[in-house]
Amino acid sequence: MKISKKFLSLLCMFTLILVILAACGGSDETTTTDNKESDTSNNADEAPSDEPVKVTMMANLHTPETPNDKVLNMIEEATNSELEIQWVPDSTYQDRLNTAFATGSLPQVVPMGFNMFVQFKEAIRDDQFWEIGPYLEEFENLNKLKPEILENTMVDGKIYSLYQGRPLSRQGFIYRKDWADNLGLETPTNTEEFYEMVRAFSEDDPDGNGKNDTIGLTDRSDLVYGGFKTIASWFGTPNEWGIKDGELQPEFMFDEYMQTLDYLKDIHSNGYMNQDFPVTSKPDQQAMIKNGTAGVYVGSMPDVQSLYNDAVELNPDLEYDVANYIEGPDGEYGTWAIPGYGSVFLFPKSAIATEEELKAILGVFDKFMTTEVANLTVWGVEGEHYEVIDGRAAALEDNRTAIDNEVRPLMSLEIGEPETSGRYDAYSHYEVKAKADELVVENNDYLIHNPTVTLDSETYVKNSETLSQIMVDATYKYILGQIDKDGFNAAIESWKSQGGSEVMAEFNAHYNEIN
Repeated sequence: MKISKKFLSLLCMFTLILVILAACGGSDETTTTDNKESDTSNNADEAPSDEPVKVTMMANLHTPETPNDKVLNMIEEATNSELEIQWVPDSTYQDRLNTAFATGSLPQVVPMGFNMFVQFKEAIRDDQFWEIGPYLEEFENLNKLKPEILENTMVDGKIYSLYQGRPLSRQGFIYRKDWADNLGLETPTNTEEFYEMVRAFSEDDPDGNGKNDTIGLTDRSDLVYGGFKTIASWFGTPNEWGIKDGELQPEFMFDEYMQTLDYLKDIHSNGYMNQDFPVTSKPDQQAMIKNGTAGVYVGSMPDVQSLYNDAVELNPDLEYDVANYIEGPDGEYGTWAIPGYGSVFLFPKSAIATEEELKAILGVFDKFMTTEVANLTVWGVEGEHYEVIDGRAAALEDNRTAIDNEVRPLMSLEIGEPETSGRYDAYSHYEVKAKADELVVENNDYLIHNPTVTLDSETYVKNSETLSQIMVDATYKYILGQIDKDGFNAAIESWKSQGGSEVMAEFNAHYNEIN
């Protein structure tokens, strides 16, 4: 059979088309395989270990401006992380947190103070936050956190949070040493001597100007961090709650609370303190000891540094001193204690989907507790923001603007405390501040703890503000002489009838359950 040239041409063309199609098909197959291999190489389980961990979080902003990125970038590099931080002004933080929780938009890491933490316990029990206790032993630094402080953060015996450590008690008093020297007064060591000092500072012309223009004690509208709670501790008053007649009772049902009321009522009625203290702000309270109106300030002893910095501008010859040890009528000294943390960090399950993701974030926080990163977070860069003197960090005052812009806001990110992270304690050039720091440590031997820190009361969570206000008002009114003991006892009965009795029952039930 004779094959025509035309047929051969068509056959060759058809064969060529098949070859081209086969080649294209092979090319497609190769590309698909390559893409699959590429996808496999990007699988999270096989991701390179040095890839930065992305962490989203909220943070309280205690400064006017958010920090610039200088030190923050150094922290990210040291922790191998990318930190996406929502800086929220402290004054609006609780509202912002509640809104984020209600809308399901919480970030991966959420800090909250003690009162907010109490309010979120039901959400914690509802399995909306990760329990992290079982993982802590896997991390070299997180495993160093103090067991007694972690215990204070427990919910039903489980750990859900990392804590930011705080001294257990900074409480004591600051006084005008030059006034005391003028009047021949020694540092008071008991409540009678303390009373004599505030009397003498009010009546005996301590500044020697021949005028009746001074008072002994300056106080403010805060029964906790003002003077009242610390003075109540000197009288042996329990810290919020105590054991009486075999059950937990609130502090205002104890005789020692009434003794404190009578003591301060006497000081107030004699004009030895500012008469309008229930409506006095902290800045106004501090202004009185800075400008020479008042001679005694009861509260946080380390405040002496900032008080002195401002006061010495007004009076270069001014002298302060600090003390903590004031014995009560029973001859004992005690000081109320906080739970050992300022805030805690929780990890919402709505933002962290897997155990692996949680561990990666905990790994970042583990690096936050290294000495290097802890010092960066609190102090900044050595030689630029601080110097080391006698093994302590001293802020470089001539670079205060950089410290405020680059370091101070980052303190909200600290985990643990100097004892657990190894970071520097503060050095002070002012000897009285250094003494205050030593007395803060000394206070650890005289602590009065709150036995209800880890206890729960649903009624208290719902009605705490109303119940607290009843007794705050009654306390102020008694000191001002507006009600007597019968009136104060009537306030207690009102507290009971508006939910206080239920709070007592619930706290005692939980207390008996775990003891």
